[in-house]
Amino acid sequence: MRIDAYNQISRIYQTGGKPSVAKKGAAKGTDKVEISQFGRDYQVAKQAVASASDIREDKVADLKARIDAGTYSVSDTDFAAKLAQKYGTTVF
Repeated sequence: MRIDAYNQISRIYQTGGKPSVAKKGAAKGTDKVEISQFGRDYQVAKQAVASASDIREDKVADLKARIDAGTYSVSDTDFAAKLAQKYGTTVF
């Protein structure tokens, strides 16, 4: 961009000076925010999810007890099928 061309344009439109703003009295209105019922429900649900544990302690305790007792077993076929399902491949 040529600077001299910019200077000529700014002189035409007189953009080089301070912008003039008319001063007016202070605003008399007040702002008000209302949250919809859906928004309030969403906030409650979000807080409930955030406070919930990521680990299901009842399931973990049951599995630990079964492993310690030696009664927990996993089928090799079931395990392979779950891995294949998760990673999108077929084993059989």
